[in-house]
Amino acid sequence: MQKRARPTVRDVAGLAGVSVATVSHVVNGRSGRCTPETRERVLAAIRRLGYVPDGAARGLRRGRTDQVCLIAGSIGVPANAVLAQQLHDGADAAGYGVITLLVDTEARARRAFDLLQQGIADGAIVSDPFRCLDRERLTTLAHSRLSMVVLDNLIEPSGFDVVRIPEREACAEALDHLFASGRRRVAFVGHAFDLVPGAEPTERLAAYLDALERHGVARDEQLTVVGADDRCQAYWTVTGLMQLREPPDALFCASDRAAVSAIWALRDGGFSVPHDVAVIGAGNLREGLVTRPALSTVGPPERDFADVVGLLLDRLSADGEREDRELVRPWSFIPRGSA
Repeated sequence: MQKRARPTVRDVAGLAGVSVATVSHVVNGRSGRCTPETRERVLAAIRRLGYVPDGAARGLRRGRTDQVCLIAGSIGVPANAVLAQQLHDGADAAGYGVITLLVDTEARARRAFDLLQQGIADGAIVSDPFRCLDRERLTTLAHSRLSMVVLDNLIEPSGFDVVRIPEREACAEALDHLFASGRRRVAFVGHAFDLVPGAEPTERLAAYLDALERHGVARDEQLTVVGADDRCQAYWTVTGLMQLREPPDALFCASDRAAVSAIWALRDGGFSVPHDVAVIGAGNLREGLVTRPALSTVGPPERDFADVVGLLLDRLSADGEREDRELVRPWSFIPRGSA
């Protein structure tokens, strides 16, 4: 069977009895140039034929795609979920669609880089803690006229805006709080990327190691464990820690998800929080407010990325070159009942 040809703008014009230009005006939202009756005839013809405008071709003609990207290093992280929602909200209001690209491996980063160079989007927010898209790639993309906002504490702006979220000072304050309350066997429950052998310590791990040294406590490798990447992993990791001959008397978890699971594991193991074991998380999830006891944490006062989305939309709407900007959103220590 011969495949049916896709309807064209000329087919719509012929059925509606109007010019191709009139159809173009209606499709592109400029129907003020024709009467309501003519607009309705065009729309009726579009519905009858099942005509779909060629957005890619139209974008090429206008030099834009009306798409923005969220480039994320992981899916399922609560902060990325909030960022994605607020990016969709801002993009909807500004007339953009949203594409999400995962860049958790070199192969995916290379593919994302190629797609962005090919012009699949007008702008992007980059939340890539693994730095798969390194400075060279980001600079290349910026020079290709991709509007970008990059969430990173180390990279310098170079044709794109940078949002810094310094965590180390707040983590240090939280750890000092644990040691000041008499805790000596403080465990670090980290992400897999926190504990890559030979890698530069992440901010949360560096704060932990500094605190051990500052308080004269030798590092115990048994207390530096992976377990912050998902809830079940955290539960079983903490269960294992409490079976050590010398179990920890405090947990510093690199995510609130892990800290909440830690409280469950401790409760199920017959331990009292914070009497037997103090727990501090990271991220300031709302869920921490309804744990029993409420979760002490480090993180932003509010989960809000509206200012980050605003940077991208502002850069997209700018005429000509936009001066590079930096936005700093520091974390705080938020003490509650678990520590």
